Amino acid sequence: MRLLLIEDDRLIAEGIVSGLKKLGYHVEHCTSQSQAASALSTDTFQLLILDLGLPDGLAIPFIAKVKSAGLNAPILVLTAWDDVDKKVAALDAGADDYMVKPFDLRELEARIRVLVRRHQGRQSDELQWRNLIIDLATQDVRVDDEAITLTRREWLLLKEFMLNPKRILSREHLESVLYGWDSEVESNAIEVHLHHLRKKLGRTLLRNVRGVGYILNQDYQGKEA
Repeated sequence: MRLLLIEDDRLIAEGIVSGLKKLGYHVEHCTSQSQAASALSTDTFQLLILDLGLPDGLAIPFIAKVKSAGLNAPILVLTAWDDVDKKVAALDAGADDYMVKPFDLRELEARIRVLVRRHQGRQSDELQWRNLIIDLATQDVRVDDEAITLTRREWLLLKEFMLNPKRILSREHLESVLYGWDSEVESNAIEVHLHHLRKKLGRTLLRNVRGVGYILNQDYQGKEA
């Protein structure tokens, strides 16, 4: 799951990026509304985490602007301002939730899961594809009730497919999920990780749509297939 963090405090941003990375998220970081607008014009994110007080102004109009432009991802406001009027204004502008600093990373991650779950119309953190089940809260992976251990990047890939079960995901999209903006990616890196996923979860897990990307296989039959 790829998130966009818009936060100008370097220490807070580093803590959020590092903490969420350990919990299986990929977080891109911007420090201003203008940077965020540029990122949103070229990339897709499942959720935005937004500080209200940014160097280029109060971000409430920015929330309204990106929502009116058709942004579909939830927005979680994270700010030091514990002010009812600002909370109401941010929510009225289109924010989906509001947290006040200081905060506990566990609560932030729980709110992220709730917002994405609500956005996708799900009632649970468990996702299932045939006899494969993953739990977004615990990062447990089971096939036919057998626990499977994945590396962090294998988990990120699997979670992206499970959150988008009927969507073809391009190689470029999968690279952005794993590596983001600033990393150099070896030409066969995605194929290597997908090979390992198939080896652990079954060779029929994914279908290659030639020239387009990969999608979860409707005929997935488990590890022994």
